[in-house]
Amino acid sequence: MPKTSKLKLEAKLYTAKNFNANEPRAILAPMGDTPGTVGTGSGGEPTLEEQIAAYQREFQDLDPQVEKIVSALSRLNRRMNVAYGRQTADLGISNAEWEVLKALVLSGAPYRLGPSDLAKRLGLTPAAMTHRIDRMLAEGLVTRERDESNRVRVIVELTPEGREKWLEAMRMATVFEEDLLQDLSADERTVLGEVLTRLLRRVEHAQPDAGGRLSDLD
Repeated sequence: MPKTSKLKLEAKLYTAKNFNANEPRAILAPMGDTPGTVGTGSGGEPTLEEQIAAYQREFQDLDPQVEKIVSALSRLNRRMNVAYGRQTADLGISNAEWEVLKALVLSGAPYRLGPSDLAKRLGLTPAAMTHRIDRMLAEGLVTRERDESNRVRVIVELTPEGREKWLEAMRMATVFEEDLLQDLSADERTVLGEVLTRLLRRVEHAQPDAGGRLSDLD
């Protein structure tokens, strides 16, 4: 399989219905080096080259190199979110619920956090967090109990069913992510990871309060 140093992967997301994470399958088709095809066939969305050309026509001070990078990152992030959303939907949970499961798992065993801690980690208001927990309680993904050592404090805990949902989602995501990077060598993956981490650190330093959302999304 030819390798390329660019993330030139066409977002041909195959429907994840009846997806079996134990049976590897192609989700994203490998792309060749044909110029001007990035983004083609995306519901009428212009290619990156077409978008940059239009921007330059209207805004002469544009740096096309910078614009190509940030636009590619934006499109990639959007399409990855769609792919993950399709996978979690097949498991009967939403992306919003997946975020809660992830936060609880990342907290470590016994996978317990207070609602305010969860809200802070996810960048949500207390009201939005309560609404989300209510749904997950009804689905058996979490429990909500008073802390025995402090009856004022409420604890949200991951259930075995919730942890299994998280594991299933991780198995599916692992296949998708490996497929996404199929055209990159190990060295290219290392370089890409380092570069993206540097960009992330710069944004985190410049806007430390930008980890949440401008408004609640459920």
